[in-house]
Amino acid sequence: MIKIVRIIARLNIGGPAINVVLLSEGLKDDGFETTLITGRVEESEGDMSYFALEKGINPVIVNELARSISPIKDIKALCKIYRIIRKEQPDIVHTHTAKAGVVGRMAAILAGVPVKVHTFHGHVFEGYFSSLATKVFIAIERFLGRFTDKVVAVSNSVENDVSMRYNIVSKDKVAVIQLGFELEKFFEADKNKGRLRQELGLGSDVLLIGIVGRLVPVKNHKMFLDVVKKVPAKFIIVGDGELRQELENYAAELGIRDKVVFLGWRRDLENIYVDLDVVCLTSLNEGTPVSLIEAMASARPVLATDVGGVRDIVKNNENGLLVQSNDVDGFNKALLSMLEDREKRLEMGRYGREFVNENFRKERLIKDTENLYKSLLKEKGLL
Repeated sequence: MIKIVRIIARLNIGGPAINVVLLSEGLKDDGFETTLITGRVEESEGDMSYFALEKGINPVIVNELARSISPIKDIKALCKIYRIIRKEQPDIVHTHTAKAGVVGRMAAILAGVPVKVHTFHGHVFEGYFSSLATKVFIAIERFLGRFTDKVVAVSNSVENDVSMRYNIVSKDKVAVIQLGFELEKFFEADKNKGRLRQELGLGSDVLLIGIVGRLVPVKNHKMFLDVVKKVPAKFIIVGDGELRQELENYAAELGIRDKVVFLGWRRDLENIYVDLDVVCLTSLNEGTPVSLIEAMASARPVLATDVGGVRDIVKNNENGLLVQSNDVDGFNKALLSMLEDREKRLEMGRYGREFVNENFRKERLIKDTENLYKSLLKEKGLL
């Protein structure tokens, strides 16, 4: 039995949480035993702990492992994780997300774990912090990279950023493993068509545009609202977070409050995407955006800013359109062009569904990760 300690800062709604749960569950049948360590989700975030429990995964909670930086809490988290690792004696420690990557790998190094892996589900080197803070994070990642046996990037763009743009580790130390999901409910979403529109009191003739994600600065929802006022359609914002009240106030200031519905977090996303004419993303930075993958699985066309790993899944003019970050006019023109051509939207939706079916299934994620683990263990003479 190969023992893994997997560490993530928190199980908040998003791709990293989904993937650590799917890996923890999916590798059970292949001779791996996983201990999942996580912190607690903040009040303003959507909590996916229920998903772990549904999959039979009972995470070990380290309360001090938090999103925000706190030297005292971070040291306490390091000590607690170190003790857990010493108790479990894993063959592999695999960390996910920035905070867990720093604290978890430091604990693994101190505990003498044979194989250390970290996944960049994106990065915090752009769109998150000040210039000085970013330089500090880059320096920390470069230091930890020396002790990391393999860095996993979730897309080719993230690989390029990690190995070339920011020189965190050399290219030969990076493996690209795309995310994987349970997409069946989205592939079958056509049967749910009409439910959201009925809930909102909208007919099939009303153009409906949506965006799904955390209401935090890096998602740049203000840009989405700036577009709303220029487009004759109804808009929905799915998600919650620290900026919700600010965004609702901003919508009121723009005089578009009647055009936008804030739905909060929803678990029934298979009912949401299928009733949208276009799914948008306006982020300043992204790894691999889950909302766009789910939208494509639902056969929806997408419109997104060309940042981070977005271009690895949005093929311009094939399954959606790309525009430059913060280009409100460009985004507005692209959206209007999509709304004017229904047949093109349907064509993009069909291509998107085929694309994610071929590339983002959970079975491929699990097999790729298993192969990586075994190759690293063989290099260490442990398999």
